[in-house]
Parts: sequence; C-alpha cells; structure tokens
Amino acid sequence: MAKVYLGLGSNIGDKEQNLKQAIKLLQEHKQIKLMKKSSIYVTDPVGYTDQDVFYNQVIEVESDLEPYDLLAYVNEVEEILKRKRLIRWGPRTIDIDILLYDEYISQDEKLTIPHPRMTERAFVMVPLFELTQDVKINGKDIKVIYEAIDKNGAKKKV
Repeated sequence: MAKVYLGLGSNIGDKEQNLKQAIKLLQEHKQIKLMKKSSIYVTDPVGYTDQDVFYNQVIEVESDLEPYDLLAYVNEVEEILKRKRLIRWGPRTIDIDILLYDEYISQDEKLTIPHPRMTERAFVMVPLFELTQDVKINGKDIKVIYEAIDKNGAKKKV
C-alpha cells in the first residue's frame, strides 16, 4: 500500500464539519485507510483574498488505489460535499489535494505529484510537518522547506 498525504481545506459553511465529513467519506472507501491526521489550522486565503479564512488539515492515508483512481475518488468526495469551481483559489466547501503519493512523480494537466505549489504554502507545510519530518519533496528534505517558509499565515485551531 502506498503512503499518501492529502491536503484538505474549507472556508464555506461549517468548515470543521466539512473537513470531518471529507475524512469520513475518504475512509468509507475500502482501499483507503486513515493513518494520521494533523491538527486543524486557521489560515488566510491565498491568491483570491476577498473571502473567509480557511480551515486546513493534512491527513496521511495508506491506499492501494492507483494515483489517478485516487484522484477520481477525491473528486467524487468533493462533489458529494458540493464543491463548486467558480473562481481559481476561490471559496469552497471542501478542497482535497493529493500532496504526496509515496515516491510517485506525475506532471500532466490532470495530476501533478508532488503538488506543484505545496512548498510555498504554510497551510500545507505546517500541518504536513506536524505529521512527518521524514519525507523529501522534489529532492529537498521537508525540514529545510519547513524552516524556510513563512509560517505566520497558519495558526493552529484551539
């Protein structure tokens, strides 16, 4: 089974409940097993900033789904939770990104792993670093990336 890290975010409605519901739906798939989940972080929006704050979380799962099959299921979960793609980086009930999938690398219009902007974003790197300090992203140790990133935009939800 592959070790996979998924990034989750929500800034519409009951944000915490949206994250919980997404995790529950992911766990309902017989080929996805939840291993760990980070704390929830309150983060400022990136890109399109005229919107509510996000709740973000990273989870570690094990899965024997192939990456594109996992992507299809992740998209299905987003659809169930009424994800609308109206504005790039805009508000959403749920966003689920495949951040890392073992050592798998993909770069095409449908799926890019490692996630292309993850190393620039505190809302990904802070919760990911909470879960693991033993991964490399594009050949770079996560500790090096974590130490270099501005972490001010990600505050742990109490």
